[in-house]
Amino acid sequence: MRYWGIFLLKLGVIYLLIRGLWLALVALLPPPAAFLYHHFRPFGHDLRWTVIILALFLLACGLLYLAVWDQTMRCRSCGRRLRMPVLRGSYSKMLQEGRPQFEYICPFGHGTLSVPGTRFQGREPSSWRANKGLWEHLIAADRRQN
Repeated sequence: MRYWGIFLLKLGVIYLLIRGLWLALVALLPPPAAFLYHHFRPFGHDLRWTVIILALFLLACGLLYLAVWDQTMRCRSCGRRLRMPVLRGSYSKMLQEGRPQFEYICPFGHGTLSVPGTRFQGREPSSWRANKGLWEHLIAADRRQN
């Protein structure tokens, strides 16, 4: 639940930022001049407004892309950033062993994200694997050694 809460919080901050920029632009920029006593909408009729609206749209799209990309690199349980990338496989032995993958792990051991190391067919999905009882297994192994 925390995972989706963080994502909704990021989307809310992006919305407030873009909305605030829009309101600031409306307050600061003069309205476009009337043409033959007709007041047209500024987008598409006034070059300054059109360029600013398109730049604001590109900023919003870029921020949304960064929010989604950041969310894919977070733990699905606790929402913390995944750490410790480890390369599994070898680039020189791709035909024998398969493609190499980068594995990121949650600092609290909730799960592991496997990201393909090579891209052949455009966007290829990453796979999330929950580590159930990882720390209990390690603590039990340590107790057996003592």
